[in-house]
Amino acid sequence: QVQLVESGGGLVQPGGSLRLSCAASGIIFSIYAMNWYRQAPGKQRELVAIITSSGTTTYADSAKGRFTISRDNTKNTVYLQMDSLKPEDTAVYLCNTVRGSVRYWGQGTQVTVSS
Repeated sequence: QVQLVESGGGLVQPGGSLRLSCAASGIIFSIYAMNWYRQAPGKQRELVAIITSSGTTTYADSAKGRFTISRDNTKNTVYLQMDSLKPEDTAVYLCNTVRGSVRYWGQGTQVTVSS
């Protein structure tokens, strides 16, 4: 059974930083691409960052230059380092992976950027 568990969210002031973690189980973690999405109230879910099994990364324009996705295959964990946070980054952040035709999601972690 695939499980994704996010952590690391919280309340941070504009300009601050947070590091999100997503621990995976039930999959051979190292062979799958891992993704971070976010969903703000009243908005569509947005893809934030992707990291492939080989470590290649891709970012949404809104995340470029501020967010860094990384993975530790020894810990079955993917990270999202978020710097220079803005109020518009406020959302629930979700970890995602795809195995075959099935999409797996974590429960999400709330990030709130506010003074």
